Amino acid sequence: MIRRMVEADVQRVAGIEAEAFSSPWHPSTFHRVLEGPGAELWVVDEEPVGVIAYGVLWCVLDQAELANIAVSPSWRGRGLGGQLLDHLLNVARGRGARTVYLEVRESNDVARTLYRTRGFREVGARRDYYDQPREDARIMVLDLT
Repeated sequence: MIRRMVEADVQRVAGIEAEAFSSPWHPSTFHRVLEGPGAELWVVDEEPVGVIAYGVLWCVLDQAELANIAVSPSWRGRGLGGQLLDHLLNVARGRGARTVYLEVRESNDVARTLYRTRGFREVGARRDYYDQPREDARIMVLDLT
C-alpha cells in the first residue's frame, strides 16, 4: 500500500535512508520536511512488515523535484521503486507540475535505467555533487505535459 508518510514513519524511513545512501538525511530533516509546505512524502507500507520504501517530492509552482526515493535492500528487485515512482509522478501531475527534475549518482545505473523507462532524459551534470565517495550527479528531467 502506498500512503502519505506520517511522523511515526520517520525512524523507519531514516533507517532505509541510511541503508541506501552514503550521506543520509538525519531523522530531524524528515520531521522538518513533513511540516513544511510544498513537500510530498510517501511510503510503501507492507503489512505486517511496515514501511519498506519511501519517496520525497518537492512541488513548487509548475516544477517538481524528486529529492529521494529508496527501497529497503531486502525488498529491491520487486518493482516497488517503479510503482512508487509512478505514484510520485501522478502526485506531481495532480499538483500542477509540468516538469520533474532529479539528480542521480553517475554510477547508479539501476536508478538511471528506471528513470529512463519512465521517460526521464539526461540534460546535464553536477560535478562532485556527491560525497562518500565523491562523484558527479547526472541531472535528469521529465516533461509531464
